Amino acid sequence: MSTVYAITNQKGGVGKTTTAVNVCACVARFGHDTLLVDVDPQANATVGLGVSRLHAPGLYEVLSGDVSMAQATVSTSVPGLSLVPSGAGLAGASIELPRRFGFERVLKDALASVSDDYRYIVLDCPPSLGPLTVNALVAASRVIVPVQSEYFALEGLASLLETLGLIQRELNPSLTIAGMLLTMHDGRTHLGRDVESEVRKHFPELVFDTVIPRNVRVGEAPSHGLPVVEHDPACAGATAYSDLARELVER
Repeated sequence: MSTVYAITNQKGGVGKTTTAVNVCACVARFGHDTLLVDVDPQANATVGLGVSRLHAPGLYEVLSGDVSMAQATVSTSVPGLSLVPSGAGLAGASIELPRRFGFERVLKDALASVSDDYRYIVLDCPPSLGPLTVNALVAASRVIVPVQSEYFALEGLASLLETLGLIQRELNPSLTIAGMLLTMHDGRTHLGRDVESEVRKHFPELVFDTVIPRNVRVGEAPSHGLPVVEHDPACAGATAYSDLARELVER
């Protein structure tokens, strides 16, 4: 039975996709069969693993009921890591899905058919709290919230936590917060240290020990269609994501 993580934050540019791609690659390198599902119509996780954003079938066809999750799954360059690409039509799913009865459980039902095939399933969510993200939160058992180490880091977190509480109460009582992950962190600056201190003070039980630093190799890797642990396994970003993956698998 899989452990299903949703990586979400309604704020864009905080490192959701970077975290999804790299933590999946690290977990797979530790020997655990892993599936990354690109739930974001921007398809950045798909491209970041070297697959065309126009690849079909993808998640759109799964949610539409045209193919099974297994039929939409493709292999990646990382042994043990598989991908369900976003698919060119996924943007339209935000309009189509709510018209279906029980739309919020479509992704959960689709994942049930492959839950015994993977130790971990990771859902890379869009930067919004729309129907696709709701589907991911209903399908997930745990949530990782990337938080950028900048001034507005705490902006929107209260709203996100309220939404997670609503999902827990109404749709998915088993959903828990695995942790908040500080990303793009520069510990050399007063700002970086202050933001980390504030986040840890406000959410002392929820912040991962691992902090993801600002690292140029992490930014370069998607242009090569590779996770950073494949692009430059010795860099600081790769080391940090390996540490995060270790935190997850040791829980």
